[in-house]
Amino acid sequence: MKYPKLLQIGDTIGVCAPSTGTGEAFYPRLQNAVKNVRALGYRVVETASVRGDEKCVSADAQTRAAEFMSLYENPAVSAILPPWGGEFLMEILPLLDFARLRALPPKWLCGYSDVSTLTFALTLGCDLATLHGSNLMNMGYARIHETDLRLFEALSQQTTVQQSAPHWGAYAGWDITGEIYDLTRENRWQALDGKTQHGFSGRILGGCMDTLCKLLGTRFAPVEVFLEKYAADGIVWTLESCEMGAPDIYRTLWQMRECGWFRHCSGILYGRPDGYAPKRDFALPDALHAALDSLRIPVIYDADIGHIPPQMQFINGALGQIAFADGRASVTQKKG
Repeated sequence: MKYPKLLQIGDTIGVCAPSTGTGEAFYPRLQNAVKNVRALGYRVVETASVRGDEKCVSADAQTRAAEFMSLYENPAVSAILPPWGGEFLMEILPLLDFARLRALPPKWLCGYSDVSTLTFALTLGCDLATLHGSNLMNMGYARIHETDLRLFEALSQQTTVQQSAPHWGAYAGWDITGEIYDLTRENRWQALDGKTQHGFSGRILGGCMDTLCKLLGTRFAPVEVFLEKYAADGIVWTLESCEMGAPDIYRTLWQMRECGWFRHCSGILYGRPDGYAPKRDFALPDALHAALDSLRIPVIYDADIGHIPPQMQFINGALGQIAFADGRASVTQKKG
C-alpha cells in the first residue's frame, strides 16, 4: 500500500471538480471554504472548471480528467480536495492515465459521495491510500466543524484515533455565516446481531455505495486482486448510501456479496443512510440481515459515515481497528 507523505502546514491543496462544479449560487460558500482552509495554514490552488455547472458537471469529461491529472502531476500539490460529489464522475475514469498515476509520487485525494468513485478506483487500481471523508464545501461556513477538521489530522498523522460523535443531525441551512450542522439527536451505533460489544480489524475499504456499485464488473474495480493481496489483514468495509431505499440497499449488498466483494471481510460499518425510506415493513435492518447474515461477521450500522452529519474520516488502505461498545465506537487507523 502506497501512502502519500504526511500533510504539513504550508503544503498546497489542489481543488478540482471531477464531477459537479459549484455554480454561481455557491461561489460564496466555495470562497468561504477556501478562506477557512487557508486560515489553517495551507495554500490552495483551483483549476479553471471548479466553478462551472452545466448538465450536472463542471466541464466535459476530457477537461475534468485533464484538470485532475494536472494537479496530480504537479509536484507542488500535496492533496486534492474536490468541492463535493455529483453524478457522473465515472465518465473520467477511461480518460485517466492509471499507468502514469501509479508511477508518480502518491498524493492524497479526499472526499465522499461521487468522489468515492475515484478514491475507490485509485486505491484498487494504484494500490494507493485515499480518504473517504469531508469535501471542501463542508468547510464553507463560519468555521470548520471539528469533525471536518479531522480530515487534516487524518492526512498529517501516522496513526489517528476517532471517537463516534455524541450527537448527529442535519445541515443547519444555507446561511454560510452560521453553523454548518444542527447536531441534536443522540448518536448510538447499532450492532446488527444485537450484541453490545464488538472488536475487529483489517484494511479499510469503502465509500458511497450508490456510486461504487456502478463499478461492479468494470476494469476500474479490481476488488478481487485487492482482497487477495491483503487477505491476511482482513478487510473492513466502510459503506454509506444516498438515495437508496431499503430494497435498493439489499439488492446492492446482495450483488456485492455475489461478486465476491466481501471475501476476507472481518467486519462492516454502514453509515446512516440519506434519502432513505423503508418499503412497507422492510427496513434498513431487514436489508442488512438479508444481505449479510450469511457472512457471519460483525455488522455495525448507523455509523458516522457519509451524507448525514457528522462523519468520520476513513482512509482506504489503512490498517483499521474498530472497538464498539454500548452504542459508541472508536476507530484507530494506521498508515502501514
